[in-house]
Amino acid sequence: MSLYSAQHLQRLRVIVTGGGTGGHTYPALTTITTLQTRLAESGTEPEILWVGIREGIEAKIAQREGIPFRAIITGKLRRSPNPRELARNFVDAFRIPFGVLQAIATVARTRPSVVLSTGGYVSVPIGLAARMFGVPYVLHEQTLELGLANRILAWAATRILLSHQSSLDHLSPKARARAVVTGNPIRAAVLAGQPTRGLAAFGLDTALPLLLVMGGSGGARQVNQMLTGALPELLTQCQVVHQCGGMDIAEMQQVAAGLPGHLADRYRVVDFIYDELPDLFAAAQVVVSRSGAGTVAELTALGKACILVPYPWAAGDEQRATARHLAQQGAAIMLEGDEVTPQRLADTVREIFADEPRRAAMSAAAASHGKPDAADRVVAELLSAAARQKS
Repeated sequence: MSLYSAQHLQRLRVIVTGGGTGGHTYPALTTITTLQTRLAESGTEPEILWVGIREGIEAKIAQREGIPFRAIITGKLRRSPNPRELARNFVDAFRIPFGVLQAIATVARTRPSVVLSTGGYVSVPIGLAARMFGVPYVLHEQTLELGLANRILAWAATRILLSHQSSLDHLSPKARARAVVTGNPIRAAVLAGQPTRGLAAFGLDTALPLLLVMGGSGGARQVNQMLTGALPELLTQCQVVHQCGGMDIAEMQQVAAGLPGHLADRYRVVDFIYDELPDLFAAAQVVVSRSGAGTVAELTALGKACILVPYPWAAGDEQRATARHLAQQGAAIMLEGDEVTPQRLADTVREIFADEPRRAAMSAAAASHGKPDAADRVVAELLSAAARQKS
């Protein structure tokens, strides 16, 4: 905080941009709330403006959290487009200049002390406008390899914040000199889970190990089908809490109803896990999950032994890259392609539960990649960039 005087804090204006997916949106939200908490200690409050697209998840999150929001028009450049997407690329190419003009007007009107972008195509116009007006521009990348928007904007950034050490290899030498590894901001609540509370919330047995299975916020049919076939064997050795997503909840409830009575009591299926997630993370010995950037940041920060099933069609194949990187470091087990079968899942879970030293080694390796203080690091970089501009 010493870099930023009380006078500067009184008029700290921040534009935050980024969205389109939860992977871009939630790190931005976590950074905003961490910044607000940190400045509240000094009796001040930052002026925040979140810039995104009207129909994006960021607009809903900003409204829910009471954060001022401004929508701009922008376009998306789709990589490897099919014929239909090629036509949409053509249309969007004409939308981009309008978004840039709106971004220029927004930056000129707001006069921010600093701009933070967390990726997604909506961040490009604001990033360009920040560069045009000489406003400190802090760019954050959640994934192992830089997304398209961040690759476009890296040259303009005052500071490039990375979630992974190996991401430095994907930057040019000039950009690398402006980069620092902060980690991916995660909610403080994730780090404060209570195992007994998580088990109690789902009526689980404290004497049995817990396997937590998640397919992302919307669920994952591939993961659900794999688990369905593995459940009879898995439930002989552990209990399972399963976030299956809204589309498959009825089908998975039928699966649960068909289990033998002595096994059915060990299985809990829900469409989505809300406030109980930190407690379930704390209670679970092993987690089966997709390998999105946000989920991986939480699992590594907690040092969880995990089995990662990357989403095969993630943009830039980033989930597979992340899962493979952690697997190579002994921090996770990756299942992909022909390995995503009920028997392989059952065998893998059985081996991890049976080999406590291996599970402990996986947990330690995962923790070595985790950065639980990432949000504080990002906020420190924001304040530092703003302070240098004021000095």
